[in-house]
Amino acid sequence: MKTFAIAVLVFGILPFAGNVQAAGGGDYPHSPGVNMQDRASLQRGAALFVDNCMGCHSLEYKRYGRVGEDLGIPEDLVLEHLNFTTEEIGSRMEIGFPEDDAQDFFGVAPPDLTNVTRWESPDYVYSFLLGFYEDESRPFGYNNEVFDNVGMPHVMERMERELDEEEFRQAMFDITNFLYYVGDPVKLERERMGAYVLFFLALLFIPAYLLKKEYWKDVH
Repeated sequence: MKTFAIAVLVFGILPFAGNVQAAGGGDYPHSPGVNMQDRASLQRGAALFVDNCMGCHSLEYKRYGRVGEDLGIPEDLVLEHLNFTTEEIGSRMEIGFPEDDAQDFFGVAPPDLTNVTRWESPDYVYSFLLGFYEDESRPFGYNNEVFDNVGMPHVMERMERELDEEEFRQAMFDITNFLYYVGDPVKLERERMGAYVLFFLALLFIPAYLLKKEYWKDVH
C-alpha cells in the first residue's frame, strides 16, 4: 500500500511540474514563469504576436483554427482579429513577406518562431523582448542585451513608450506565454488528461485499500 500511495503522490505532482521546469533554460536576466493554464494571457499573447511580430515572423507549423480551438477563441473572432492573410480558418500562420525581400532588408530572413521556446527557452524569449536598448551604431538605432548586434528593429518601441513598466512586462509575458504554447500545444491536453488520471487513481485507491484489508485481515 505504501508503494501505491507513493505512486498516487508522484502522479499528482507530475502534471504541475511542467510549468516550474519550463521557466528555466539558460542564464538570462528575466524569467517569465510561463503558465499555459492562463487562457486570458494566451489569448492576449496571440493578438499581440499577430499585431506586432507576424509582419516578419511566421508560425508556419500552426493553423489558425487549431489556435482558436486550443485557446477558446470562436472561429469568427479568429478570422476577424487574427487571420489577416487568408479567409480560411484552416490556413497555416504564414506571412506574406517574401523571404528574398526579408533577406535584403534585414540581412537575414527573420526565422519562423513556432519552436523558438523549444530550441531556446521561455527565459530567452522574454529576456529578448525586454532587452532592447538604444544604440546609434546599429542600423535601426537599437541593440539587444540578449542578442548582440541583432538585425531587427525594436518593434515594441511604441508600446514600451505608451505603457507603464508593469503593463509592458505583462504584454511581453503574454507574447512569451503564447509562444510557449505554440511550441508545445499538446501540453494543454496532457494537463487536462492529468486531472482525469488523478481522479481515476483516487477512485482506484478505495477498492485497493479495501482489498488490502481483506487479504491481510487474517494475517495478524
